[in-house]
Amino acid sequence: MSVPKGKLIIIGGSVDKGSFTEKEEDLQAKLKLFEKGILNRIITESKHKTESRIEVITTASSIPAEVGEGYVNAFKQLNVQNVNVLDIRKREEANSEANLERLKNADIVMFTGGDQLRLTSILGGTAFHHLLIDKYENENFVISGTSAGAAASSNNMIYQGNSHEALLKGEVKITGGLGFINNVIIDTHFVQRGRTGRLLYACASNPINLGIGLGEDTGLLITEGHSMEAIGSGLIILVDATHMRNTNMTEVEIGEPISIENIVVHVMSIGDHFDLKNKRLVIDHFKTKTKIEL
Repeated sequence: MSVPKGKLIIIGGSVDKGSFTEKEEDLQAKLKLFEKGILNRIITESKHKTESRIEVITTASSIPAEVGEGYVNAFKQLNVQNVNVLDIRKREEANSEANLERLKNADIVMFTGGDQLRLTSILGGTAFHHLLIDKYENENFVISGTSAGAAASSNNMIYQGNSHEALLKGEVKITGGLGFINNVIIDTHFVQRGRTGRLLYACASNPINLGIGLGEDTGLLITEGHSMEAIGSGLIILVDATHMRNTNMTEVEIGEPISIENIVVHVMSIGDHFDLKNKRLVIDHFKTKTKIEL
């Protein structure tokens, strides 16, 4: 795979409909964080900054109108006026010339939260999906996704799994994602929902994949397909099973607990960098983390 010219920003959740659908005074308070954080970073990473054309893709959501309106309001509060909602509900809509033309003209796409299987089953393999990958690989184009939108970004994705029983064989369900980045598997709302077991299982089942556990209000800016920078206010857990020595995953029966020997775990916070090529974390010891009053 060639080095993509685009940028990928994946977010662990919480910058979703609930953050931007309150009354105006509440919205202003919430945006004190996001103006200096993830949404603003999405804008500044785009070649046209606040003049960017943004398409908010609400396909994953079961309440697309509410979620879409929330993002339109949020970006407008950050002085971006050309924000549109693209709610693709059927595969035929993902092949329509009108929707493809909107994607061609976009500088940023923002995938909202919801159900990642909606994203892959509706968009996967369509003309819209192929155009997304082409723009990401060949243009200065920003793809961002939160929650389900982040989980579906990789070539493999977790779509189901009880957090409390994740280390029982067969509990975690994995399928193909949208493939913007290879050799990673992403889980979201990670710290808040106790999803460590899900990621350990996913990585042990195929150690080529680096596990990325995104906390809420936390994201990764990924450039050149491998250079990762932690952004936002929370933590990112990385699970590297490359040097795993042993597991009993193939011996135990479905529903029985698995064992794993020697998995490496890293913790990233704002300003830290990770190189996916050499699996090396660089901690920014000199960063200043601004505390923002909400």
